Amino acid sequence: MAGNTFGNLFRVTTFGESHGPALGGIVDGCPAGLAICVDTIQQELNRRKPGQSKLTTPRKESDLVEVLSGVTTRDAGLTTTGAPLGFILRNDNAKPSDYSHLENTFRPSHADFTYEAKYGLREVAGGGRASARETASRVVAGSVARQFLATLGVEVGAYVERVQDIGMPLPPSFHSRDEVDAHPVRCPHPDTARRMAERIEEVRHAGDTVGGAVVLVARGVPAGWGEPVFDRLHADLAKAMWSLPATKSLELGSGLSGTLMRGTEHNDAFVHRGDRIGTATNRSGGIQGGISNGEDIVLRVGFKPVATVMSPGQSVTREGKPIEVRGRGRHDACVLPRAVPMAEAMACLVLADHALRQRAARLTFGA
Repeated sequence: MAGNTFGNLFRVTTFGESHGPALGGIVDGCPAGLAICVDTIQQELNRRKPGQSKLTTPRKESDLVEVLSGVTTRDAGLTTTGAPLGFILRNDNAKPSDYSHLENTFRPSHADFTYEAKYGLREVAGGGRASARETASRVVAGSVARQFLATLGVEVGAYVERVQDIGMPLPPSFHSRDEVDAHPVRCPHPDTARRMAERIEEVRHAGDTVGGAVVLVARGVPAGWGEPVFDRLHADLAKAMWSLPATKSLELGSGLSGTLMRGTEHNDAFVHRGDRIGTATNRSGGIQGGISNGEDIVLRVGFKPVATVMSPGQSVTREGKPIEVRGRGRHDACVLPRAVPMAEAMACLVLADHALRQRAARLTFGA
């Protein structure tokens, strides 16, 4: 199976299945000498892990990270050596029997059929690599990337902007971790967060699911990151976000609303801001010509309703015979609250990669 490695200079390879013995990964290309806080990695995992509130799947996993390689003890902490950083997350609460009834059929809107079409077989339990549980490994790697970015003054934050038709009455902006995590739904607007939670509870009790949108903002990214043409910064960010399970749309800056404007309305005028050039508005979303311009990078990621519903649906067997399928097991009624750390992790991986690429370009050309 190809496609399990992401990144160019800062790379992560992940492994493991949802209901196997463990998940894990290898981070390759992390610079030597970076102080790594395992507690910080664990905090990121705790934001993503199942069973953290009544709004998420009741599956209970400790998701305790074990760092296996690539670090050395220094000044009572861990410091990267430049070697591949290997880690593992053991599955404590796998229940493959929850999926035994699906051995000869395909769940609607899941990857069951497509995986079997590609490989001639599939991991029935939890969808194997197609499960959102695989993203736990990304969150570990993303936390390492985040700690590297912090040394460069770069911050990445995301929050739930909308659940179904309930949205924040505020434009996208950076919100602190404390603001975002003040409510389990991870919306920094208290009244909206309350109504979102009520909607998620409502559909969960009905055996249904809902989707919505996450806003991600990266600030402190200097001008100059990204490559022209095929490796544009927003192209790599798009690949990162589209690689997340359940992603259905992506907007940069003004997004679709920008398509309703005229050029005279949409253009971001350049202004002088003391020690740097900036823009008066940020409809470009912090990226122009595929290269960061020093303004906040602003993305909006849309996620579909979780495909596993508890009400009966129609499908077919391998032989093509009609069959009724009903969801079983432990699943989220809405992926949005747990998607926040996933989106942040993927953005951190992209930005860390482009930080190293920019560093290499300057070393090469002496700019």
